[in-house]
Amino acid sequence: MDEAPEETLYDRVGGLAFFVDLVSRFYEGVSDDEFLGPMYPEEDHGPAIERLALFLAQYWGGPPTYSELRGHPRLRMRHDPYKITKKARDAWLGLMLGAVDEMEMDPADRADLVAYLDLAAHQLRNR
Repeated sequence: MDEAPEETLYDRVGGLAFFVDLVSRFYEGVSDDEFLGPMYPEEDHGPAIERLALFLAQYWGGPPTYSELRGHPRLRMRHDPYKITKKARDAWLGLMLGAVDEMEMDPADRADLVAYLDLAAHQLRNR
């Protein structure tokens, strides 16, 4: 007898809506940030929210919509044009963790999400 597939973090947090809400909360602080504001033009916030939400949703077990629309994530390549210094990395991580703190979720899922965001932020530093 086949076992049912394990429920993913994507399923447990409520699907794509959770990630759209998370990323939208992150972007609320981007414009006013001295390091991130110049990297994120206001006119691109809507599409950028969609891209990041779809990426995170896919990463955490949701549908492969991000890859279907944009191909392989290639995170380092996509971020290479931006000067991601230690200060920019810390600003991004601070805003993102602040957004996570505003979300309702299971503590174990929160710990997994925070660990991933921390790792990703450190890996994408390129200056």
